[in-house]
Amino acid sequence: MVSDGRILVHFGSERVSVYRHQSGELRLLTRERLPFGAGLVGEALADSVGEFCAGLKEFTEVVDNKSTRVHATGVFQQLPQPEADALVNSVYVDTGLYFNIVGSELEQFYLDTGMSACGSNDMVEGLIRREFRTVVVCGSFQQSLGDIEGTITQLRETGTEVLSPRSTRIKPETEGTDFILFDYQDLLKNERDTWRHKYVHMDAFRQADAVVVCNPGGRVGSGTVFELGFMSALSKRVIFTKEPLGVSVSFPCEVGLGA
Repeated sequence: MVSDGRILVHFGSERVSVYRHQSGELRLLTRERLPFGAGLVGEALADSVGEFCAGLKEFTEVVDNKSTRVHATGVFQQLPQPEADALVNSVYVDTGLYFNIVGSELEQFYLDTGMSACGSNDMVEGLIRREFRTVVVCGSFQQSLGDIEGTITQLRETGTEVLSPRSTRIKPETEGTDFILFDYQDLLKNERDTWRHKYVHMDAFRQADAVVVCNPGGRVGSGTVFELGFMSALSKRVIFTKEPLGVSVSFPCEVGLGA
């Protein structure tokens, strides 16, 4: 995390709030009214969001997808999926930031968490305490299993449920092979059965609040690149543990765990 803390931005229907989260403390930096409830759509909406994000350099030297987190609720939740995807893409191209449109159920979870923890009805107070209800963790199980286990432990310590993999104990029969299986998975019927296991893992993306890609050293393997296409098709929030290297097409994502 950057030395001066992470900048958190919350776009609502009529106002945007900017916070600094540092050493477990959340501090409101500014709160402004914006006309997002006045019929802005398409490029005009994206331009308005991008213009505001460009002004974040007033609060921090670096504005990128590692040091800055952008969340949106209210009117943004009402956008049809194609329009929401277009907005996310436009903001990413213009600013390099991931515009995370928080679903209504997850927003309520944040509100309940904040109220329970400190009596606050500010969504961001809940978000910094528990960012995810559920996640899927991806990465090279052959080459980075130790790092993946560390990432899973970090997530579970916050109360997050890891939907897949449910366990990282390897079936002895598959250790050292090109396709390892964990103790809760049944053995392959044949070489084509690898697809069934891969699909079950990817299908869990649908239920997860985010997909965390464990990529120590920045490396992203070919199997993970394949999965990234599925994540993108589902408009899923993607967080890399390290800056991704070797990915030919940049896409909306975030880098680094922790709100």
